[in-house]
Amino acid sequence: MPHNPVLALMTSPTRLNLALLCCLALLVSGCAPDPADNSPKTSSNSSGSATGEAKTAELAISEREVATDPDGKPVTLFQLTNSHGMEVEVISWGAVVLAIRVPDRDNHFENVTLGFEKVEGYFEPGPYFGAICGRYSNRIAKGVFSIGDKTYQLATNNDANHLHGGDQGFNRRAWTGKAVKKDGAVGVALKLVSPDGEENYPGTLTVDVTYWLTENSELAIEYKATTDKPTVLNLTNHCYWNLAGAGNGTILDHHLTLDCDKFLPVSDSLIPTGKPAAVAGSAMDFTSTQPIGSRIKQVKGGYDHCYVINGADGSLKPVAEIYDPGSGRVMEILTTEPGIQFYTGN
Repeated sequence: MPHNPVLALMTSPTRLNLALLCCLALLVSGCAPDPADNSPKTSSNSSGSATGEAKTAELAISEREVATDPDGKPVTLFQLTNSHGMEVEVISWGAVVLAIRVPDRDNHFENVTLGFEKVEGYFEPGPYFGAICGRYSNRIAKGVFSIGDKTYQLATNNDANHLHGGDQGFNRRAWTGKAVKKDGAVGVALKLVSPDGEENYPGTLTVDVTYWLTENSELAIEYKATTDKPTVLNLTNHCYWNLAGAGNGTILDHHLTLDCDKFLPVSDSLIPTGKPAAVAGSAMDFTSTQPIGSRIKQVKGGYDHCYVINGADGSLKPVAEIYDPGSGRVMEILTTEPGIQFYTGN
């Protein structure tokens, strides 16, 4: 299934800046199939202006119920807007980012993330479109980890491995959400409590994720979690990006730059081998700007690798930039984390 990833956007006016824990998912095939089968497409539940329409707006947030989840609870959609017309839509189910609408060089707006046509598509297992993944995003080999002298066996939902929190990860949970504001930004604060033993993880875990949209057209994602006993935790947002607009071709012509001299080689089952490797002279090298499709066929299975960020010290720093020549849109990604996962979904 096609995925298009981008992670940060700043405006000038076609520039976006994204600050978050890093997972860069780009869908190679950006086509939007028939919505009848929950294929990726701009959500019909979206309340924004039509694609391509120039907008006038202000910094604001609204909310409304758009569906009922499998447990009979209402699903709330939060729409964030700024004065430049940028829109971000988030739902309480899975803390999913439904849509991000930004202008191109001609001030035509498009949704640059992929998702399902209907909110109900997010209730079933799927490709984690726009969701918060947890407790542990990415893979745990054979679903086994140890804390002290105790070993825990998790579900193996990705062949022999554990992926993105298991059968009932945070992407398929009802979060509570509320609208929040601060100087120069509007946001939605989402909370989830994962009980001790859920998916066989130890400890009651309380997770807070806040999405902020600023007047500078920055989308910031803030994460916080507390637990009552030692546990493991690795949260991320799993947006798929196509800066040309969802459904507008592939991302093979997108230009990518990564501030990463090393990456983590993986086994055939995509488990890191444990020793970082230099990217220099290989198809993994994006230290200078490269079209994503220029060497993708040299990488078995496409890109699905963790890159080691140069000079990571826990401070917020720019690590990636993506540019679509066709639309003129640019996304810059900043993070406090030591690595960024680059995934092309092919």
